[in-house]
Order: sequence, then structure tokens, then C-alpha cells
Amino acid sequence: MEIFCSYIKMVVSYSNYSIIECIKQSGKRTAMKIIILAAFLLCTVFTGHSLLNSSHPDKNKNPPHHTDKGFVNPYPGFEEKSFGDFLYWILFDRARNSNDKKNRTYDFIRVKNDGKALRENTGSFSVTWIGHSTLLIQIAGVNILTDPIWSERSSPFQFIGPKRFVKPGVRFEDLPEIHVVIISHDHYDHFDENTIRRLGNAPLYIVPLKVGKLLEDSDITNYRELDWWGSTTYRGIDFIATPAQHFSGRSLFNRNETLWSGWVIRGKKHRVYFAGDTGYFPGFKEIGERYGPFDIAAIPVGAYMPRWFMGPVHLSPEEAVQAFLDVKGKKFLPIHWGTFDLANEALDDPPKVLIGEIVHRMLPVENFWILKHGETRNL
Repeated sequence: MEIFCSYIKMVVSYSNYSIIECIKQSGKRTAMKIIILAAFLLCTVFTGHSLLNSSHPDKNKNPPHHTDKGFVNPYPGFEEKSFGDFLYWILFDRARNSNDKKNRTYDFIRVKNDGKALRENTGSFSVTWIGHSTLLIQIAGVNILTDPIWSERSSPFQFIGPKRFVKPGVRFEDLPEIHVVIISHDHYDHFDENTIRRLGNAPLYIVPLKVGKLLEDSDITNYRELDWWGSTTYRGIDFIATPAQHFSGRSLFNRNETLWSGWVIRGKKHRVYFAGDTGYFPGFKEIGERYGPFDIAAIPVGAYMPRWFMGPVHLSPEEAVQAFLDVKGKKFLPIHWGTFDLANEALDDPPKVLIGEIVHRMLPVENFWILKHGETRNL
């Protein structure tokens, strides 16, 4: 029974939601029904997955990351993992790892931040880590949220799914007025409908192609969609969608139908690079050449193990350092760690590995800001 629970957990974790707790709280008969249903859906999703991945770039479209069914990662060396790889990960690799992590406890520090200073800030350049990939960036009097998620779980349902290990660094009620929301892609730990509905239609949402339909489903109409290298301006600040190497999909049947991206935020005096969620790819150097240097580069460092499976779509901390150098960042801000358990590594491993890489490369430690949940840094 335990191996089946682990199996189901891995299946749905990869799809950005989990039913493991539901199984544990159910009777054997109910649990077996869930297992049978999940196994059926697993076969279905990978049949659809293969069909989607067989899509070829449409010759009538440009650039090459567009296909006749959605989007692809066009950079050389990208390797789409097979069904066999996925099955091995969830049945053996991740299952063994889950047993090892059962008794792990974490003591993450959450800085007391009542939002008063943030609400009073009308011009200073600052960044606050809410948790995971959610940042509050204040630049030239504009308040920007990245991939906002205040929900208790990264899931379409709030009674099952990956649960927060740390509360949001700033209570939603304590936020200043939000002017712009940027979203990197549609996975549940980056596109949270509950939070978006709470934010409402007042902010301008800037999103990758095809994500606007999801916003409309949440009654949001104030949005702009951008393709890679596309740009838009709000109150003198430029927002540029940049390439990333990842994937998308919120259900078993819509893989890669919406685009994923990173973001450049370019004001008159300051620049921020928000990488979103990505593996390592040649595009980092091009981003640095086009728009660097950046005062702050927010780059993901978590959900990276095992490398043989996660490598194509999630940066390791070592790769994140190289990406930081590629984009010509001045201050490195690690994101996508310490909040939700989404992969094999312990939640507090990423900063430890990151520090080891900094020391190994003999880089200035003061240029790497490993923020606590709720911590604000000013430039």
C-alpha cells in the first residue's frame, strides 16, 4: 500500500497537485478506487503527452518555439523525458527518497513583516521574498508581484496537494496596492487562481501567450499577453518576456498549450531579471547581452533533484550561479525553494549547495542574497 501511495503522489506531484493525503485518510476500498483511477489517467496523460510532443514546428509560424499544437523548447540539447523515465522516477527513485525524507523537520525563519514600510514606500527600489517564486518588487513607485501564491496548497484543490512549510512572508491583507502582476507559466505553484481572484481586476496582468484565457476564467480581463522578446510598458517601466526552458499544463490534457517565460523589468534607473521556472539553456547569455546588466537577478534553485530527470526543466543551484553570470546579474536572489516539497532534495538543501558553489567559484558572497521569508532588501 505504501508503494502505491508513493506512486500516486509522484504522478500528481509532477502534474502540480497531489492526492496522497486523501489516500492516507481514506479506507482501503476508496484508496484502491483512487489508485485505479489515477493509473487510468496516467496512461491517458502519457498517450496525450506523446501526441503533443510529436507536434512539429509549424512552418507558417515564426519563431521556432511555436508548433501547430502549442509550444516547444527549441534550444539544442533539450531532452524531453520519456514515460519510462517518469515511471522509474515515481516508482523507485522518488519513492525511496520519500521514505528518507519522512522524518525531516525544517526550521525556516520567517521575518516579521507587517507591510507598513512596503505600503509607505513610494519611490525606493526594493524586493521582498514572500516565498517560493513570489516576490514583491517595488520600482519607481510601481508595486509588482511575481507568480503570486498565497494559498495553503499548490493544487487545484485546497484539501489535497503540496502544502506550505512556511506561511507567506507578508500577509495578503498587509500588501500595498498592487499595480502589476507578472506570471511565468500556468503551473499551480506559479499561477494560483485563489490568489488571482483575491487580487482582482485592478492590477495589470502581464503573461505569456495563451495564459490570458486562464485569467478570463478567473474573471480577469485586464491583461496583456506577450511572446518571447515581446514587450509592453506600464508607467514608464518596460516588461519584456524572455525565453525559458520549461513546460506548461494545468490538467492531464493540455500540456504545452500555453507558453512559459522569464521576465525583464526595466525602469529608467534599475533593472530586474525574473527567470520564472527553467532549466539551464543558451538563452541566458542572449538575455544578458540584450538587457543586462541587472541590479537583481531572481533565479530558481529548488526542485532540481534528481538531475537525470529534473535537469532539462529545473536549474540546480550550481547551474543557477552560471545563469546569474550569463545574464550579467549584480545581486543574485534565489527563488523556487523552501516553501513547497516538489522534488527529491530536502527543502533546505538549495541554499547550502548554492553557498558551496559560491565558495568554489570564489565569488563575492555579498552579491548573493539568500532572503528569509518576508525579508525586504533595498538598493
